[in-house]
Amino acid sequence: MLETMSGTGARRGDLAAFLRSRRERLRPADVGLPGGGRRRIPGLRRQEVAQLAGMSVEYYIRLEQARGPNPSRQVLQALARALMLTADEREYLFRIAGETPPPVASPSRELTPGVRYLLDSLHEVPAYVVDAKYDVLAWNQLATHFIGDLSAVPEHDRNMIRWMFRFAGEGGRWDDEATVRFTRGTVADLRAAYARYPGDRGIADLVTELLGTSPRFAGMWAAQDVGERRRTVKRIDHPLAGPLEFECQVLQVPDTDQRIVVYCAAPGSATREAFRRLAAEPAAFTPARPAASPASGDRAG
Repeated sequence: MLETMSGTGARRGDLAAFLRSRRERLRPADVGLPGGGRRRIPGLRRQEVAQLAGMSVEYYIRLEQARGPNPSRQVLQALARALMLTADEREYLFRIAGETPPPVASPSRELTPGVRYLLDSLHEVPAYVVDAKYDVLAWNQLATHFIGDLSAVPEHDRNMIRWMFRFAGEGGRWDDEATVRFTRGTVADLRAAYARYPGDRGIADLVTELLGTSPRFAGMWAAQDVGERRRTVKRIDHPLAGPLEFECQVLQVPDTDQRIVVYCAAPGSATREAFRRLAAEPAAFTPARPAASPASGDRAG
């Protein structure tokens, strides 16, 4: 009995030390929180971790002090997300808490034949497919006239959200209400994916990168919106087709958690006719850099 209690106490001590070390390495900006002025100690405050994990600060303090009952699997999952743990760190957290780590899930990048057939059948509708963190996986020929031909762009740099914020200061894009609304919805969708795939390094690295490089992204991330999606109408001045107006629809593929982004023009409209003309043209050039925002219809160059 004494040996069991001693082992349990050792695990609680390890858990407490690990939680403190992970909390102290994070900055408020890393998790989308305001800095809050000067801090006497490095890292996040205990109440901030508790807020991010959705638990009482009193309960979290007991965990860091190696007191109270062992945390449940749900609590461990919430702590892993709040502390932005890597897959290895999350496994360690579960094991020192006496739990079997859950399998690490990652967004699917595999394109099903049905989605590929659908994409190729949309001859006069620009469309492309993104995974849960908005990496562009595939596109049809007409879409190249809006996002460029990405076949020569490295796969790791085909991320739509990174494009949105990388060139945030260009062309007055943030003055357009529809662009801002679509971007907010996309960031909210990314936050939902961040919660669904707590062990995925790609999503965690993307969020950390953008929190450190884009104050605008950090502000949207701090809003804590999750999965918000609204109808978006885009009006752009295309270099070949002139003024265009279309609805940007994002269709979810439940089996793979992917999205099909489709530009829908009204029947009989000038934009529908422009799409028809562009479809007869060869694929657009490969841009020197990807479009700043494929969803906005802004073409690079």
